Amino acid sequence: ISLTGIFDPADKRYSEAEEFRQVHAADPDAQRVVELAKGIEGLKRQWGVHAAGVIMSSDPLIDIIPIMRRPQDGAVITQFDYPTSEGLGLIKMDFLGLRNLTILDDALENIVMNGKEPVVLEDLELTDRATYELLGRGDTLGVFQLDGGGMRSLLRLMRPDNFEDISAVGALYRPGPMGANSHTNYALRKTGAQQVTPIHPELEEPLAEILGTTYGLIVYQEQVMAIAQRVAGYSLGQADILRRAMGKKKKSELDKQFEGFSGGMIERGFSMAAVQTLWDILLPFSDYAFNKAHSAAYGVISYWTAYLKANYPTEYMAALLTSVRDDKDKSALYLGECRHMGITVLPPDVNSSAANFTAVGTDIRFGLTAVRNVGANVVDAIVRSREEKGEFASFTDFLDKVPAVVCNKRTIESLIKAGAFDSLGHPRRALLLVHEQAVDAVIGVKRKEAEGQFDLFADVFGGDDDPGFAVAIPDLPDWDKKQRLAFEREMLGLYVSDHPLSGIEHVLAAAADVSIATLMADEHRPDGSTVVIAGLITSLQRKMSKQGNPWAAVTIEDMEGAVEIMFFGETYLAYSTVLAEDAVVVVRGRVRRRDETMQLQAMEVSLPDVSVTADSPVVVSMAVARCTPPLVERLREVLSTHPGVTEVHLRLTQPGRATVMRLDDGLRVERSPSLFGDLKALLGPSCLAS
Repeated sequence: ISLTGIFDPADKRYSEAEEFRQVHAADPDAQRVVELAKGIEGLKRQWGVHAAGVIMSSDPLIDIIPIMRRPQDGAVITQFDYPTSEGLGLIKMDFLGLRNLTILDDALENIVMNGKEPVVLEDLELTDRATYELLGRGDTLGVFQLDGGGMRSLLRLMRPDNFEDISAVGALYRPGPMGANSHTNYALRKTGAQQVTPIHPELEEPLAEILGTTYGLIVYQEQVMAIAQRVAGYSLGQADILRRAMGKKKKSELDKQFEGFSGGMIERGFSMAAVQTLWDILLPFSDYAFNKAHSAAYGVISYWTAYLKANYPTEYMAALLTSVRDDKDKSALYLGECRHMGITVLPPDVNSSAANFTAVGTDIRFGLTAVRNVGANVVDAIVRSREEKGEFASFTDFLDKVPAVVCNKRTIESLIKAGAFDSLGHPRRALLLVHEQAVDAVIGVKRKEAEGQFDLFADVFGGDDDPGFAVAIPDLPDWDKKQRLAFEREMLGLYVSDHPLSGIEHVLAAAADVSIATLMADEHRPDGSTVVIAGLITSLQRKMSKQGNPWAAVTIEDMEGAVEIMFFGETYLAYSTVLAEDAVVVVRGRVRRRDETMQLQAMEVSLPDVSVTADSPVVVSMAVARCTPPLVERLREVLSTHPGVTEVHLRLTQPGRATVMRLDDGLRVERSPSLFGDLKALLGPSCLAS
């Protein structure tokens, strides 16, 4: 409500402001504040600049509109907003930067660097079978526009097999079409699970060509225009005016358009019932209609990224990891995807790593710039030394060959902890013990070299290839797995060579409703909804409120992401004894959205049985009454899209008894969060029996 509306009995929300008016009447300070506020209400607080919008003209802009130079960066911007600028006959276009184009470029470069024939994306046919199989499995994590969990479920339901499907899914997976269930209807009609029904019997034949490729559904703005041309005799220009009028929802304009639209249809022999039915479908659709030119153009990028992931997985995933190297959560998500795809991601290595992630055969090598305290100048110096002087044979050989800028104790310590010297045959623990001594020794030699003080007798005592210093590396056992991974995580922000949860992923997936990464990416999950997640406690901060009540902030991670969970009041007191770093827990919590970030507020905690072995069967529980042929067939489809080596047991329940049967070997599966997610979506959250 506006400030003037608070005091205006004619305002529709006047009655809600009674308490405000009482405070205003009783408090002179409040009266002064309100009077001051009325003076600035409605004024622009600041200018806003579109990140990608560019105003263009055939004449100098300064002759047409006022422009200014933005103080902070000198950018020239218009002093009118874009609708006003367009009203003066100027053109506004958005030039959007797309990270995925860089990913494509890097992937193509990786293909050549990995010894394979170069790929020209523009020459690809849009019919690659492996690409459509990947889309049909929903293995589209990291694929442009098709990356989200809900989108991946839709792709599995749809099973796309041509480019038209890729274009359509991009237009349909949006709030408007999803609200009308058009996305699901499209998928079901495509697979034959739902009959294709015409909008109206009279319109079946006239609209067959326009709606044929989209199974009788209106998906694109261009279809609205084509329908108006086909059944109401509109010209292309008139059809575009109709499309805009529908989008603006002005009643006077719509009444005028309906008159012309219905007149045109009746003139061509259609009944008023057909006219009204079509109009009632077109009108709400115009709110969210997508234009096919946009959807198809994005669809090409989606296809290219899916093609590279399907046919050049190592090279593509290396490019993808490089693009998110500064985002810990995304990096963890895509590292988890690499594990799922069977791609080994190797720790950084001074002898084979470049600055970025690189494809090495069927493996991916971590880039050196990802290591904490290792800057781009250090990486350039290491790579240059390796290229000019040959691979490093030992730790001392490395220190001898690299320039002084690399010989920094903090830098060397970080490289050791990250595992960058593992290929040289020294235990990380032993190198950490002697690295300071070694750096002190080599820096002295390098300073003398820089000053021109060379040993005249070097050839006599050891030759040019011997370093001018020596350090003894002790023969010690390396750290245990927990310590190695802790240091790795400290330096890289991630677990790379292994993960503390390796081997029990299936236990966590069965216990949780959703993976943490999927939860954090779900923008539509409502505030206050409950969810169950499972993972490892990696951070625990016990605190005290101002009232003297204890509480805790806990970070929990699974193989793909992390989330902060708050423990307050009775919940904290009930579970404080089980909260400990490195504990594996299952938490049921309530979603809390604060400042565009998601947290959970804990409600319950349990400890999963992590003794379940990876080769134990997947047990699917289902009531006998639900065991109908259509549901069984759908279950078979879900299981067959996750092929693997693990047996599946079906537990059929009825009051007082349960029967367990082993499914045939042809339906063995791979344990994965996506399998468990699909099973829960089909049969309910409690279908995975323990």
